[in-house]
Amino acid sequence: MHSVSQQQAAEANPVSLVERTRFWRDGRFRAMECLTASFITHEFSPHSHDTFSIGAIEQGCQVASIRGTREHTGPGALYLINPGEVHDGQPGQPEGYRYRMIYPDTELLVEIIEDVTGRAFHGSPSFGRQLLTDPDLARAFNLAHRRLEEEGSSALEGEESMYCVLATMFARHGSDIVRAPDHGEPLAMRRVRDYIAEHFAEELGLETLAKVAGLSRAHMIRAFRKQYFITPHAFQTDLRIRHARHLLRCGATPSDTALACGFADQAHLTRQFKARTGLTPAVFRAG
Repeated sequence: MHSVSQQQAAEANPVSLVERTRFWRDGRFRAMECLTASFITHEFSPHSHDTFSIGAIEQGCQVASIRGTREHTGPGALYLINPGEVHDGQPGQPEGYRYRMIYPDTELLVEIIEDVTGRAFHGSPSFGRQLLTDPDLARAFNLAHRRLEEEGSSALEGEESMYCVLATMFARHGSDIVRAPDHGEPLAMRRVRDYIAEHFAEELGLETLAKVAGLSRAHMIRAFRKQYFITPHAFQTDLRIRHARHLLRCGATPSDTALACGFADQAHLTRQFKARTGLTPAVFRAG
């Protein structure tokens, strides 16, 4: 209770922020990626993750867009973003914001759900709302995240806290109804999306994608953005970054990763990677 009160006091009396990040992987949760960061000027480009993206604002305000909706979020807000959901984020005020994030994979969430319910979980877990307000759960998440981060805290305490928070999140806001990403998609846009996914590391032209869709170039761009809330080029770049994260996790060097993912050079990879993760490839690889 004392720690939660400290956080409430911090929210009421915020300190000046400096831009910083800390990134690590927690072996207690299947090498789950964890991030704590303060951003004052950094703006995230539209991107997605292979994992869930779960987090909460500790101080300040962020403006985020997801599924065509743009919202301001502050302390008490939760991010419950499903794998593959395109989103972005920018500071919502000149002072910036501080937040905490975790990136659990689907298997980890299923494992926790099955432990809690005592029965097999069929289908894929998902969250129906991606940006919502739940102050008590947001505080509990930030406290659990802080316990994972603090080197001097009890390993069991940190694991138990985050485990309980994730179980509560799904019980309160989750669903076992699988939201099929292809439902209702125009066939032409699905063809374009699949083509880009198969050739993401190659140089692609609008004329090629327009032929795949059977539409004019302008019509194809408008239809793709309407369907996926992202342009074809931004979608290709996002796929390249998702593959880059995989290679870096496996120990590939940034230079080799840049070449494998279709970037012009390591500097190009670094710019695009930081725009979508808030980290450089070297920091992500070492985390």
